[in-house]
Amino acid sequence: MKNEIITITVPDQGSISGILSGPAHLNENSSTGIVFAHGMSNDMHHPSLQGVAQGLSGLGYITLRFNFLYKERGRKSADPDHRLIVCWQAALDYLVHHSGHDVDKVVAAGKSLGARIASVAASTGKITPHGIIYLGYPLHAPGRKDKLRDAHLSDITAPMLFFEGTRDPFCDLDLLSGVIDRLTMPVALEIIQGGDHGFELPASDPRDPSEVYNQIVEKCHQWLNRE
Repeated sequence: MKNEIITITVPDQGSISGILSGPAHLNENSSTGIVFAHGMSNDMHHPSLQGVAQGLSGLGYITLRFNFLYKERGRKSADPDHRLIVCWQAALDYLVHHSGHDVDKVVAAGKSLGARIASVAASTGKITPHGIIYLGYPLHAPGRKDKLRDAHLSDITAPMLFFEGTRDPFCDLDLLSGVIDRLTMPVALEIIQGGDHGFELPASDPRDPSEVYNQIVEKCHQWLNRE
């Protein structure tokens, strides 16, 4: 596997860091690129993002992880949505036009905040990925199941794949199932038993984190080749 630290220019905002990964030898999966965005309190080095991105690169996919501007500048508070969206746009553009890889299908993958912003951008046509992968979608704030972040999802035309942990305080699975049932585009859901919002397992669980990442990678690979 090849990993390259890159710099992505964000128009009128500066630049952000990224990690571009690909297999040592290209294969039939290498025409698909997957861009990963992190959650609010972490960055592109989060274990779940790293584990999933590198696992998919090992299967031949071209992956790109990036930092949002606020994280790049060492701030804790996330930028407004419009500034986060321009980072998504810049990262997708880099993969397609500046990575040196000939990708003809690009998928947006986000963890928590990164997932929500990808969905908002796709719902308004600001990004047009061939699919969206949600690595823990923040359907609601903890304890606020009366205020769902779902209204815009029906405006997305791309297929979607949700990964959700059974202990995630940001996503009640019964509520998510109801949301999915109302959507008309192709949607898949993969449950991570015992996983929290970051897919971490309880101390009593004998599984290694790599087993969870492998489950996610295998489901992504299956979903990406569903047609």
